[in-house]
Amino acid sequence: MSAKTLKGDDRLPIYQRLADTLMTEITNGQRRPGDRMPSENGLAEDYGISTGTARQAVAELVDRKVLERFHGKGTFVRRPSFDQSLFRFFRFRSTTGEAIIPESRILKRSIEPAPSYVATRLEIEEGAEAINMSRLRLVDNEPLLAEEIWLPVTLFREFFEMPAEDIGDLLYPIYDSVCNQLIAQAEEDLTVEMASPEISRLLRLKEPTPLIVLERLAKSYSGKPLEWRRSRGTAEQFRYKTHIR
Repeated sequence: MSAKTLKGDDRLPIYQRLADTLMTEITNGQRRPGDRMPSENGLAEDYGISTGTARQAVAELVDRKVLERFHGKGTFVRRPSFDQSLFRFFRFRSTTGEAIIPESRILKRSIEPAPSYVATRLEIEEGAEAINMSRLRLVDNEPLLAEEIWLPVTLFREFFEMPAEDIGDLLYPIYDSVCNQLIAQAEEDLTVEMASPEISRLLRLKEPTPLIVLERLAKSYSGKPLEWRRSRGTAEQFRYKTHIR
């Protein structure tokens, strides 16, 4: 059997070309999150390269958090999970004290010209059509977060056309299953501001209240911006948790 062809610039080191080839397969959906990768010996045989070179390519993708190793099981395409991300910043608990994923209530979903601050983050033309969605996150019917979400309409038309009742509380699985757009990484920024009259109304605040503002730019495996969102919650609910080693 003839060896598979490596993609990329042949002036690059072979391990880099293999890493780029595997990355292209993952980006294109040929390898999906949770898929087990061939062994390093298998990759070496497939591409006609040394096992050491294959090991370097895999190590690079592990370092980039595209792949993950499990001792005794093998190497897999990393399955991104953002379900618990907000728990790092906000306390979402039921009346019984249990940590839960907040309910989602969509307030608006429309196609609008992208303002400059959104276009810059999504790397689209200012004024290009984009999906603008507003939603509340609630626990026990109490609003805790107000969210502004923007998506490129060219990539998420099917999401826009979905009935609201089919969307559910978590968006990223919907993006993947309906639009074939997988969120693989994200950048987040935290700032503080005072609640505007509109946000005060949405969050049922009775007086001017400081808010924590969490901005997230979500991207594909290749780094292409897919979603920009801004979440606002009261400072009273704010927490920050990290591990330092």
